[in-house]
Amino acid sequence: MKFAQPLNIYYGWFIVAITFFVIMMTMGARNGIGVFVLPMSEEFGWSRSLISFAGALGILVNGASQPVLGSAYDKVGGRKLILLGVLAIGLMVMLLSITFNFAYFLFIFGVLMAIAMSAGSITTGAVLVSKWFQRKRSTAISITSAGASVGGLVLVPFTTYLIILIDWRLTWLVLGSMILLLVLPLAFFMLKNEPAEMGLLPDGDEAASGGGSGSVRRASGPLEVEEWRHAFSSLPMWQLCATYFVCGFTTLIMAFHFVPSAVEKEFSIGTAASAFGLLSAMNTIGVLVVGPLADRWGNKNLLGFVYAFRGFGYACLVFLPGQWGLWIFAIVGGSSWIATVPLTTALTADIYGLKRVGTLMGMVFLSHQIGGSIGIQFGGIMRDLTGSYDIPFVISGLLLLIASITSLLIQERKYSVRYQPPNFAPSSASG
Repeated sequence: MKFAQPLNIYYGWFIVAITFFVIMMTMGARNGIGVFVLPMSEEFGWSRSLISFAGALGILVNGASQPVLGSAYDKVGGRKLILLGVLAIGLMVMLLSITFNFAYFLFIFGVLMAIAMSAGSITTGAVLVSKWFQRKRSTAISITSAGASVGGLVLVPFTTYLIILIDWRLTWLVLGSMILLLVLPLAFFMLKNEPAEMGLLPDGDEAASGGGSGSVRRASGPLEVEEWRHAFSSLPMWQLCATYFVCGFTTLIMAFHFVPSAVEKEFSIGTAASAFGLLSAMNTIGVLVVGPLADRWGNKNLLGFVYAFRGFGYACLVFLPGQWGLWIFAIVGGSSWIATVPLTTALTADIYGLKRVGTLMGMVFLSHQIGGSIGIQFGGIMRDLTGSYDIPFVISGLLLLIASITSLLIQERKYSVRYQPPNFAPSSASG
């Protein structure tokens, strides 16, 4: 049955809007952990390395569970997975308000909430959106992914001021309640798994009419897989995993340590939070720009540029004096923060097809989270050993140079479905 679409707007764009909101609220609440580091550490006497371990474990558990939940996505669809994830995330955020020792915090934040985030994550949302679009896939995923940026832009400053106003425990309660009362009902009533459920085609295309010499069928790439394991017999999969490892290392170290590192350079916590908010604003702009550009010019060259640009931001942060480094990194590094998500997701779907894209993006995201886990823990350890974040930030910049070169070497034109000729089905018409 074909559903009527209000104002002739393709329903896929409503899916984009809903997944944007889900990601904004869930990832915004979790990524706000940076502003909880100082008050929780002060109350419980936790070292920076100890609380960094909770963040690192959470990232690792989140990554390890992503392939499993990605496989579940391929079997049951994204709607059920996202709903369960949102419910669990809201409950876990509220439970953090009664933290009484490190073991409890580690279990809730580092294990249970991390698993829940795999179901309601930016990766799951991007995979769901990829099934609603082909020609405009990068644009649609970029808008969805911007939810993570807007979450940082809105919720990190909001969380900071709530902590100042009412304390950190009540702040966790407020964030959890917002997820359960605002996000969950909207997702329940509006999310759909794929356009076929509504009698629609990707991108809102009309079904081909019968007759003529033949009809055009969806093109397929030379590396499109029926089983996810087969993807690892080809080089692009390893290139995508390697570069996403670096992406995780260089973004999550900042999600966890940016505010504390700025405060230790004698910026106020309000200034640090404002800089992080600017960073989030800039990566909102960055991710929205790269999507349309990628749909027009391809993904891998832009991906290489994004990694190089982020590396330049790290160089500014380490080597420029005073406030220059902080604010230039917020602008330059921020504009590249989430921009890798639509490019990597679209490349994976374009090269390996949609049948196992949930599992494949789970595997790619696992490498991201392994990198992030190492980055968070490495940043905390090096700060405790040296009293500074300079060494991990320099290493981040060098890794980004390697990731840029690796991305540029991906043979997108050879393997991506967007560069393959269409398949023609014989016409059934007689005469």
